[in-house]
Amino acid sequence: MVIKPKVRGFICTNAHPVGCAASVKEQIEYVKSQGDLGEGPKNVLVLGCSTGYGLASRIVSTFGYGANTLGVCFEKPPSERKTATAGWYNTAAFHQQAKQAGIYAQTINGDAFSNEIKQQVIDTLKADMGKVDLIIYSLASPRRTDPETGEVYKSTLKPVGQDYKTKTYDTDKDLIHEVELEAASEEEIANTIKVMGGEDWELWLNALAEADLLADNCKTTAYTYIGKELTWPIYGQATIGKAKEDLDRAASEIIKQHSDKNVVAYVSSLKALVTQASSAIPVMPLYISLIYKVMKQEGTHEGCIEQISGLFQQKLLVDSPETDEANRLRMDGKETNEATQAVIKGLWDQVTQENFHQLSDYAGYHHEFLKLFGFDIDGVDYEQDVDPLVEW
Repeated sequence: MVIKPKVRGFICTNAHPVGCAASVKEQIEYVKSQGDLGEGPKNVLVLGCSTGYGLASRIVSTFGYGANTLGVCFEKPPSERKTATAGWYNTAAFHQQAKQAGIYAQTINGDAFSNEIKQQVIDTLKADMGKVDLIIYSLASPRRTDPETGEVYKSTLKPVGQDYKTKTYDTDKDLIHEVELEAASEEEIANTIKVMGGEDWELWLNALAEADLLADNCKTTAYTYIGKELTWPIYGQATIGKAKEDLDRAASEIIKQHSDKNVVAYVSSLKALVTQASSAIPVMPLYISLIYKVMKQEGTHEGCIEQISGLFQQKLLVDSPETDEANRLRMDGKETNEATQAVIKGLWDQVTQENFHQLSDYAGYHHEFLKLFGFDIDGVDYEQDVDPLVEW
């Protein structure tokens, strides 16, 4: 079939297998261009491995350090009439490249919150890889089923304490408008923490420890976004922010619980980027369009693969890395520094419907959005008839 993007709101409902493969290869080539990265992990588990920062982590682990990887994701396979999700095609392309490089890669497709998938991971590790020395926690989901009670919890994107009114950009209607978000209830806050907080991260470490699959000096990190003043009302001082605070709690608990193995746990704060998750969050399409403009002008813009390559080399894999007051690893400084934020704030105050495309880099935002799904990539013939049935 000839596959063209079908965009609805903040999501693209299809994906291009050749484009996704080209995107994965581009990231691999970037990592290879970094040269010898030195000593690194041998066996890596990536929870949430198929898109964005999770996929970049798997690519850096494999093609930067030669690590064996086991990934977990939740992706829809293709059919004769419908394409797979982008994550499916990304994973298929990653497998092909890892196989050509002679490096072990296996992926389990299913609900990472479930006990069943945890058991499948344990069985696979015991059969194929052995103990893991790096665990990446990069799950993004709007809901979670508690593995013990079966109760389903749903997250919400709401401010905490008071209602909040701000500008946003509607990508569907090409429209700058005000959006009013009502304050979350205590139940909504608790449910969001249940979905997006650190409980499942802890459960994974506990399950691996009980199966004796944690290597001595094992490292683990969960990814977060903290942001600054413009995004605090929807991130920091909001339901998501409360969930992210719980990641800090979980990191401390993981270190305490697994001190016998000298496990090191960090929350890593990364910069704002176009991802399938961020596209759904009010404020973020406008904010990211503005920071892309500013950071490209400053020469500081980075994508997922640059951020994760830097994180591994400069922070995560070094002894006694610099951390913030909450013991987090920070890779967001080029975005959140006062000088850059002042420029972004100035644009934010000026931006209107009439000048949005002049003041922002929405073209760059939209390109990155389409690229998430394998579209708008140089060198790919989108008039070509392609087979959507791609297997791992």
